Amino acid sequence: MTADRLSAVVEKPRAQAAIGALRAEGVYDDDRSVYECGDAVAIPVTDHPVETAVREVIREAGEPRLRTLADHLREAGWTESELESAPGSWAVVGSVILVEMGDAPRPGEVGEALLALHGGADTVLARGGIDGPHREPNVSVVAGEGDTETVHREHGVEYALDLGEVMFSPGNKAERARMGESVRTEDRREHVLDVFAGIGYFTLPMATSGARVTAIERNPAAFEFLLENAARNGVTDRVEPYRADCRDVLAAHEGGFDRAVMGYYEAHEYLPWVLPALEAGGVVHLHEATPEELVPDRPVGRLVDAAAEADREVDVLDTRRVKGYSEGVGHVVVDARVH
Repeated sequence: MTADRLSAVVEKPRAQAAIGALRAEGVYDDDRSVYECGDAVAIPVTDHPVETAVREVIREAGEPRLRTLADHLREAGWTESELESAPGSWAVVGSVILVEMGDAPRPGEVGEALLALHGGADTVLARGGIDGPHREPNVSVVAGEGDTETVHREHGVEYALDLGEVMFSPGNKAERARMGESVRTEDRREHVLDVFAGIGYFTLPMATSGARVTAIERNPAAFEFLLENAARNGVTDRVEPYRADCRDVLAAHEGGFDRAVMGYYEAHEYLPWVLPALEAGGVVHLHEATPEELVPDRPVGRLVDAAAEADREVDVLDTRRVKGYSEGVGHVVVDARVH
């Protein structure tokens, strides 16, 4: 006997928030597609939600709906050989879908298929690289309304951003959550330094967990979103923002930080300014894009050398691979305690 295929109906503006809530509740069905249902959207679920408010729960009739990108592209007339060039992964950020097209033919059709697959999204962007000193993204609209501004919700934090102006790495989701957990203390409030704060990628999870964060960002567009996001998440009183080069701020700052987050692939160049700002026993989180064969020796070696030049010592606590950066290169984070 075929099991009931249930869908939770919610208003379109609530689609992304509801998907996140249903996923957290453990009833979101990843094997089926979100689809339009009159003036609302129907979100596939495995059971009736208890914690998430929905308009109603309905049962699907007839054949199962298309549930993969390949299914949608086949229906659009793609051949099996063309499907081999279709994107294998993408990310939904708020109401925007980010995808690397690669050699996929007819990107517009890929975009339309992705919109059909994710009913709560309204724009598909093809993503390129990150350019310039302000780490600005290279994106182009391939389908949908073309609105690059959105609000992304993740682990209870809201990020307002414009994906046409500022970068956002969906692959860092677990690391953002880990930073929020790292500052949870019962006896005191940590003072954290975030030297490449962006729109608040790590600042917001840490501030919402109770930390006091000095957040430095020199990209003016990202800085405006940092201010907005601090207010949006109710942590303005815990975030001390600077729009500047972190070296200029630290040269005039008294220091005394319990923790420093260096979320930039070339962050090791800034260690001579960051390490002296840490209290004895403070922790540094150093990010780097490292060839796989040099993990963990290169980032650890750079940290040890910089510490020696600053008359400090480090104990490496952990080394983690966050995600792939490019072919043969990984995004690595080294955690170390500084003495």
